[in-house]
Amino acid sequence: MDEKPFLEFNMTTLKESTIAEIAKFHKSNFDVDKIISNASALKYIAEIKKIVSSEISNPTPDLIRHYANQVYTGRLTEKVLEHFKDFVAKALNQYVSDKVSDRLTAALTKENEKQIEQDVVEEEVSKIETTQEELEAYQIVVAILRRIISKDRIVHRDTQSYFGILLDDNNRKPICRLHLNSGKKYISLLEIIK
Repeated sequence: MDEKPFLEFNMTTLKESTIAEIAKFHKSNFDVDKIISNASALKYIAEIKKIVSSEISNPTPDLIRHYANQVYTGRLTEKVLEHFKDFVAKALNQYVSDKVSDRLTAALTKENEKQIEQDVVEEEVSKIETTQEELEAYQIVVAILRRIISKDRIVHRDTQSYFGILLDDNNRKPICRLHLNSGKKYISLLEIIK
């Protein structure tokens, strides 16, 4: 058995990735081989995350030298490396901030798109006005059909272009459509009920 656990978490601050890992221990998902191979990966990933976190807050000389070698053309003296320590720390912090900002912007954009779609749907629904005449016509249809169909199975749905009467609240089982909101009033029979 390893001295270090491969998975540690705080019950009060669970993350989605942790929940996914815990789900692997559920009876329906349990696979010993997968858990063993995953355990070593989780252990190494946790250790690497600690190192990355430490490097972001306080870059090591090796990391500073690594980045300075790639961008600085002169000789890397101690004085130059000391300057680059701040540059590397700021660059790493800015990179993380930019990534977080990008994710937040993407999430907000997605949320705004959902809200716009919802507003459009609400606007379309708000244009629908069920009149007393439509409700009275619905009652007449129910009265005619109640001898052969339970009145609980007959429902109505109003739309912008017609007032629909359905069987079992199912769009695939229309009984009729009432067109009462225009100058020409008529009824469309759509299904013969036996």
